[in-house]
Amino acid sequence: MYLEIVSPEATLFAGEVSSVTVPGVDGEFQMLNDHAPIVSLLQEGNVKVDGNVVIDEAHASKFSQDTSGKTILPITSGTVEMKDNKVIVLAD
Repeated sequence: MYLEIVSPEATLFAGEVSSVTVPGVDGEFQMLNDHAPIVSLLQEGNVKVDGNVVIDEAHASKFSQDTSGKTILPITSGTVEMKDNKVIVLAD
């Protein structure tokens, strides 16, 4: 599936990934290929991305990796939309 992570300043990441886990207001949830369409508010937490993630050097300082190899982006709030195997995370 295709993931875009957008902040007010720039597009932080855009590319193909295996899964995305986000901190929804009702709890953390994961999206995989062919996930049902969804729009949800996000709360403070980590966006976790699994797959061959290549981060642009200009934004690399915002990301880290956990012990399982997932790419982590801490956020304070945001919105996520999943539709037709495309995920857009609008993050603060």
